[in-house]
Amino acid sequence: MSMSTSGITHRYRSAKAPIQKANDNLRLRWRNLPFPLRVLGYVVLIALAMLLPAQSIGNIMAPQSDWPTILFYPIGSYILLALGLNVVVGLAGMLDLGYVAFFAIGGYTMAVLGVNYNWSFWEILPVGIAAAALSGVILGAPTLRLRGDYLAIVTLGFGEIIQRVVNNLTVTGGPTGISGIPHPPSVGTLSFLTYGVLDPRPYYYLEVVMIALVLFFSIRLENSRVGRGWVALREDEDAAEIMGVPTFTFKIWAFAIGASVGGLSGVVYAAKVIAITPENYPLLLSVLILVCVVLGGSGNRAGVILGAFLVAWLPERFRGLANYRILFFGAMLVIMMIFRPGGLLPARRRASEFAHGIGGGQPLGGEIQSGQFEDDEDEKE
Repeated sequence: MSMSTSGITHRYRSAKAPIQKANDNLRLRWRNLPFPLRVLGYVVLIALAMLLPAQSIGNIMAPQSDWPTILFYPIGSYILLALGLNVVVGLAGMLDLGYVAFFAIGGYTMAVLGVNYNWSFWEILPVGIAAAALSGVILGAPTLRLRGDYLAIVTLGFGEIIQRVVNNLTVTGGPTGISGIPHPPSVGTLSFLTYGVLDPRPYYYLEVVMIALVLFFSIRLENSRVGRGWVALREDEDAAEIMGVPTFTFKIWAFAIGASVGGLSGVVYAAKVIAITPENYPLLLSVLILVCVVLGGSGNRAGVILGAFLVAWLPERFRGLANYRILFFGAMLVIMMIFRPGGLLPARRRASEFAHGIGGGQPLGGEIQSGQFEDDEDEKE
């Protein structure tokens, strides 16, 4: 083991002890709860999320910003996008640097069909999801035989291509974009279900519902044959293929499902802002969403949500520092990754790899059984 790897391992072990043990104990207790209690827990979490736009909370969390607006974008949108990218990066282990392209495809689908063809939001939503998923398949089919840095370069190029295309097509409005995008239809006279220009809370509530649905399907997928195939693919693609895992097919599934979540977020975002341009979809957004996944804990849904929340919220919380807030934000990210290289809430397997200086680079990851390292550590202690 090199000196640099030993240093990272030592720092990780030092930082891990209290935090990782508490995290593991919490996970174990949660999994041992009866199913009805876990459902009740999810309902309580959703109810608490619905209470977040309260002004009293906003005065603490973002005193110099409009808190409900911040909750919708960037916080809610980053969480939704990070959950989608986590399927590609965290579960299947493929580096995607052009994820913003699917966000843009969903947004422009909403804009073009809503403005030019007068479709309603609920008619456009499945089309936007399908268009993004199809784009993921089109991108993945000829490129997913590449690995590592080469795949990252291709996805980066795809993101740049989409931005150039929407910047030059007449149907997308070119550099000026599209305005007058219709809102979702309001439901009755309830204020929290009345979609307009000024009040961001109905859009935030809609986003919370979308996040809950994505989480539900993500849990179901992870526990399915496809999810187990993604984990095998992430740990060692060659070993997975030898064991009979259809790696190329599962890669396509990962890209399509991750892209569909990006398209979903793009449709909701465009319906709120009512006007979009190519500048709404910069490369930096792809990088930030990847930071959310890595910082929170690649492969762990709770960690990804926490990472997305911090990446979206910290710059707004320190808005009073003016331009220095970005410097402070960057310093916080560096410090977190030094002391928590596996993420704030890493998946158990990833935590074990970092604790033993492997970091996902073992030659035959398929041979390492989940939880093996944790059991070894518990016996030593």
